[in-house]
Amino acid sequence: MEPIPLYRFERIVKDAIDLIPDELAPALDNVAIVIDDYSTEEPDLLGLFEGIPITESLDSDGPSVITIFRHTLCASVDTDEDLVNEVVVTVIHELAHAAGIEDERLDELGWG
Repeated sequence: MEPIPLYRFERIVKDAIDLIPDELAPALDNVAIVIDDYSTEEPDLLGLFEGIPITESLDSDGPSVITIFRHTLCASVDTDEDLVNEVVVTVIHELAHAAGIEDERLDELGWG
């Protein structure tokens, strides 16, 4: 599908944050979530966690960043409903990395 307007995409991301599991909520304390159109390094990337997981960080470490890629996500789905679902999965997946959960465990949990 074509990219949706940024203001609408921001609302979808905010709604996805409201759906995160309780056990991931502490990871939000030191994470900024930003939206970009796409990754210049990996064009198919839906989201990216950059920083130090809370399981390894110190109080002096700066905030980590999760980037959600709007154009890439929109291009990966056919409907608005699919977009909402994919954004939720992407936000939870990247936030789980911020919480120190690796890809293998995310696959086991269905958030791979």
